[in-house]
Amino acid sequence: MGSMADHPNNAPGVPMRFPVWFENFQIRYINPIAVPLARVMPGITIIRHRGRKSGRQFETPVSAYRKGDTVAIMLGHGKTNWVKNILAAGEADIRLGRRDVHLVNPRIVPAGGDDPSLPRIARMAARRGVGVFVAHVA
Repeated sequence: MGSMADHPNNAPGVPMRFPVWFENFQIRYINPIAVPLARVMPGITIIRHRGRKSGRQFETPVSAYRKGDTVAIMLGHGKTNWVKNILAAGEADIRLGRRDVHLVNPRIVPAGGDDPSLPRIARMAARRGVGVFVAHVA
C-alpha cells in the first residue's frame, strides 16, 4: 500500500497531506518517543482513546489547539485510527496544559470548510485543504 490515494486514512474531506512512508515512520519511530516526552515538550500533548474493535486504551501524541471549550487538531495524516476510535466512542481524554480534560461531541470539519468556533490556526488549515478534528471540553 504505497499510494496515498489508496490509503485507508485518505477519506473524503480528510485528505492525507503526508506521504505513506512518513505515516509509517512516525507510527513506528516518532510516536513511541513523543508519548513520554509530551509531558515536557511544548506543542505536543497526548490524546487517550479506546480502540473501537479491541477496546484497548491508546495514547496518541498530537498538537492540539484550544479556543474556549473547543479543541481542534489538524489531520495532516488523514482520518487515522485515533480519529475513527474517538468518533465511534463519542469521547476521549486529552492533556491540556497541566490538566486532563474530557472531550465530547467529536466531529470533523472537512478540508476546505470553515468554522468560526475553531482556533485561528485550525481555521486557516481547514481553508487550505486539511481536515480538522474538533471536540468540546466537557
